[in-house]
Amino acid sequence: MGDTPVYILAIESSCDDTAAAILHNSQVLSNVVARQSVHEQYGGVVPELASRAHQQNIVPVVDVALQKAGVEKQQLSAVAFTQGPGLMGSLLVGSSFAKSAAMALGVPLIAVNHMQAHILAHFIDEDGFDKPTFPFLAMTISGGHTQIVRVDSYFSMEVIGETTDDAVGEAFDKSAKILGLPYPGGPLVDKYAQLGNPKAYAFTKPQVPGLNFSFSGLKTQILYFVQRQLATDPDFIQNNMNDICASIQYTIINILMDKLKMAVKETGITQVAIGGGVSANSGIRNTLKEAEKKYGWKTYIPKFEYTTDNAAMIGIVGYHKFLEGQFNDSSVTSKARIEL
Repeated sequence: MGDTPVYILAIESSCDDTAAAILHNSQVLSNVVARQSVHEQYGGVVPELASRAHQQNIVPVVDVALQKAGVEKQQLSAVAFTQGPGLMGSLLVGSSFAKSAAMALGVPLIAVNHMQAHILAHFIDEDGFDKPTFPFLAMTISGGHTQIVRVDSYFSMEVIGETTDDAVGEAFDKSAKILGLPYPGGPLVDKYAQLGNPKAYAFTKPQVPGLNFSFSGLKTQILYFVQRQLATDPDFIQNNMNDICASIQYTIINILMDKLKMAVKETGITQVAIGGGVSANSGIRNTLKEAEKKYGWKTYIPKFEYTTDNAAMIGIVGYHKFLEGQFNDSSVTSKARIEL
């Protein structure tokens, strides 16, 4: 490749955000996200509405990304897109656009695993942010995923622990729903938790063997706890919101940290990187920073905009695949479920 500049157009449409980014090598020139507010009234993402909104948003989002980057379509070296996992209808909008764009421009097409992208987001060139060195452990925590991954190289990753039922983001959002908070409730639980006592109410942690997680039992436990309290005090939630949220968040963070400590012990790897939307949670970030001092780990937390679903992370995988010549033809299919 030599010193030839590589320009990647990246598309991310796995759930309800339509995103496009332009990367020059491993540097982000633009990272544009169109969020969908239509789902809030339903208390969760409605797949049919999400895919329709993607169809409306994708052309303007790509156009803005190119304008912000100051890059012409003819300069693009490749088009990268999210192949999966995600909502099938949403993925198809992104892949159809990417295939058409790559064909029209006569440039390579690159399919990207969304989960791999969350991990490799750490390799975007960003001032003030260090990059992990191989091998490292990645904990990917989002609305749909909870995984601990051993990362030996850009393209050699092994899932060593994952949720057996619900993802951690779902545990946050469902807990918020039980408390009557609007969707998405995870950030609100974090907000109230910062004002409360994390040891006000004790919730038991699930006993799951090995490095796997489980959150469905905790959700049920929180539901029954709130129902019992409301039976004797109808104002229990509004009078104790901060303490309830702090206790829920404290329990979830302990579950995550217990498994992470076990993973470090089993692998001997003390570099820990987090990614995914839930890694924006202030309690998780603070606990990981404390772990650096307490256990001698080196922790990596990406820039906030690269934690939630975004196209820059798709672009960085696209760039490294471009260097390796890992291209796809137009027969590549979107996959709602895809292994790392």
